[in-house]
Amino acid sequence: MGAWQSLPEDLPPEVRHFVEQLRRLKDATGLSLAALGARTAYSKSSWHRYLNAVQPPPRQAVTALCGIAGLGGPEAERVGVRWELAVQAWPRQATAPEQPAGAEEYEDDPTLPWWEEQPPAPSKGPRGANRMLLAAVLLLLVLVLVAGVGVVVLG
Repeated sequence: MGAWQSLPEDLPPEVRHFVEQLRRLKDATGLSLAALGARTAYSKSSWHRYLNAVQPPPRQAVTALCGIAGLGGPEAERVGVRWELAVQAWPRQATAPEQPAGAEEYEDDPTLPWWEEQPPAPSKGPRGANRMLLAAVLLLLVLVLVAGVGVVVLG
């Protein structure tokens, strides 16, 4: 692991052990980051972030690396357990983005792909329901008007 940049000193031990294990697995494949990216659904820059403890990898990325490294059965399960421990201990951003007033608190899971992330649920209330009903009624009126004009014009 001499070619790897050193990990931050304040990294939790669970994260440090997990990232070091990922690095050993990657080194065992003999692949470059670009080649690893080509063999998985994750880019070279994503692997760079995962292997330098900048961002936790998705579980699917870890599973893909285990498969490429030839790990299976109990060994792959142990890596999965280490992943779970590391993700729980992974340092969170010091400054969280501001949420709009009235938005419910939610925890962003950094291991989910962007297509699985859920936005915060909008606040429900009588004003929101009334607006939806008004929009539906207006849409229905426009539809009836267009149908009426179409009958008159087309005969």
